[in-house]
Amino acid sequence: MRGSPPARVEAVSVVVPTFREAAGLAALVERLVSALAGCGWEWELLLVDDDSDDGTERIVGELARTAPVRLHVRTGVARDLSRSVLLGIRLARFDRIVVMDADLSHPPERIPRLLAALDAGAELALGSRYGAGGSVDPSWSPPRLLGSRLATALARPLVSCGDPLSGFFAVDRRILPAADRLRPGGYKIALELMVRGRLRVAEVPIDFRDRSTGASKMNLRVLAAYLGQLARLYAFRARRGSGQGRLGRLARRLAVFGAVGASGFVLDVACYVVLQWVGLDHRLARGISFWPAVTWNWFANRRVTFGDFPPDRRVPQWGRFVLASLTGLIANAGGYAGLTTFLAWFDAHRWVALVAGVGLGAILNFALAARYVFRAEGTAVRHGSRRRGSDEVL
Repeated sequence: MRGSPPARVEAVSVVVPTFREAAGLAALVERLVSALAGCGWEWELLLVDDDSDDGTERIVGELARTAPVRLHVRTGVARDLSRSVLLGIRLARFDRIVVMDADLSHPPERIPRLLAALDAGAELALGSRYGAGGSVDPSWSPPRLLGSRLATALARPLVSCGDPLSGFFAVDRRILPAADRLRPGGYKIALELMVRGRLRVAEVPIDFRDRSTGASKMNLRVLAAYLGQLARLYAFRARRGSGQGRLGRLARRLAVFGAVGASGFVLDVACYVVLQWVGLDHRLARGISFWPAVTWNWFANRRVTFGDFPPDRRVPQWGRFVLASLTGLIANAGGYAGLTTFLAWFDAHRWVALVAGVGLGAILNFALAARYVFRAEGTAVRHGSRRRGSDEVL
């Protein structure tokens, strides 16, 4: 049980996970000094490095002569941002923690406002790109902005904030959940803390800017880790909501099904882009990218959305899920075509027709998944379990 809020402490540890960020460390320290020197706080910068071997240790040694900077190097373990952050939180000198990136995409000048939000009663203060007043770098291309928005939308049902994927946040470690309640893995540690710790969140708007040095760490492995983290967090929320009534269970299951479908869409688009990048024709890439996406959707729905249903043989169930997905796709496209062909209003407002078609296809897909693909009633009989009533399918 969480106790009363901790007393205000005029000290802060800034925890920064790094991997091959040596070129930007001097600029980071300079801006931190400028942002914090006039606040009258005691502070430190703790860099947790994943064995970069890029001169980080030498540079930190030089910076430590004039600023409160120290370094911890993780060796002999897999590179993982979330684990680096959690280790930094544990090793920090002070209880009040700010976590941020090393590449200055997160503005150090916003740290005082994050800490002020903690003083005002928030349990986690989040530097928000998508909350009121926030922004992203104007140089972002439309595909990058769309990808960021889609990834954010996948996590929105889990928390009540505009930018649940932000890596810039302040928290007091004394109110964090115990380490054995966390399942680190992936790059979205704030999302992990918010969901499992059920923390009260306040958003502070930030202007997010692209890195000026170093290379982005975004790749397919990072995307897969994020999707895996989402699956674990949705399963966690599903277990917490197991005591709901029939309508509550239905709403929760439908929301999880929708989030899994959205994650499959992100994977579909990513595979489509990568396959073209390696030289495949766009039509062939489109045909191939469907299969990893539909397979991911089947696996995630089997484990998360319908994880409480009796087990069934994998290959036949996967085949049924593919058929259900194709049926939903036909309903999606058919609904759009029908509305825009026979109703002039929808033809004049085609985005509305598009959304209606997506909704129709998703609902049909969900109904087929619940009654045909995962077959709670039929599998219960086949496995010798008590036959479930219709209420229990939800």
